[in-house]
Amino acid sequence: MQRILVTGTNRGLGLELVRQLLARGDRVIAACRHPGKALALTEMAGAHPGHLHVLPLDLSSERSIVELVRETTALTDALDALINNAGMLVSGERFGEIAHKSMLDSFAANTIGPVLLTQALVALLEKGANPRVMNLSTRLSSLAGTTAFGTPSYAMSKAALNMATRQLAAALAPRIRVFCVSPGWVKTDMGGANAPLSAHDSAAGLITLLDSASAATAGRFLDYAGKEIAW
Repeated sequence: MQRILVTGTNRGLGLELVRQLLARGDRVIAACRHPGKALALTEMAGAHPGHLHVLPLDLSSERSIVELVRETTALTDALDALINNAGMLVSGERFGEIAHKSMLDSFAANTIGPVLLTQALVALLEKGANPRVMNLSTRLSSLAGTTAFGTPSYAMSKAALNMATRQLAAALAPRIRVFCVSPGWVKTDMGGANAPLSAHDSAAGLITLLDSASAATAGRFLDYAGKEIAW
């Protein structure tokens, strides 16, 4: 049984990660912006008493991060893994019409929040078994793979998360393994109905990567099947 904190769990891939982790017996702390509206999580908590705790988290708020860490510390004395899944994508961005607020909000949610949350949870992770931090990135963040304009706020903030992953991996080695993954183009509210990959299959691949993470995984950028992605 592992103790795992997952962010962005009210729907989509985050919700599916929670579902699969609970199904195999892990203890999960699920963080989302509005727990009162997360009905699926509430139902899961009822079905898995003592194994799922749902806590509020707004990654753009430092106070919210501090409060999450306080509540998490009251629930457990250690974490074995942190999955930084929460993020935001601003759709329909066009060159010449990029909004200042969209850029700021994207970096707050996709880069700054995960870094500060990881930093705040280090004390709990250091007490965990084979502690790991998995940052969810995207192929759209790959500099080598970018050949066209699209989703700039999302792609740029996730590229910054990739650098943050490298920085955190260096800072926390060798005890805590930090790496980033692309979950693929997943059929969720964010990915859209045309996405070829189900949330179930993507989550299963991500959990396999989390379980198999070693010192050699730290600082790497992988897809959900474990293949290397060019930075």
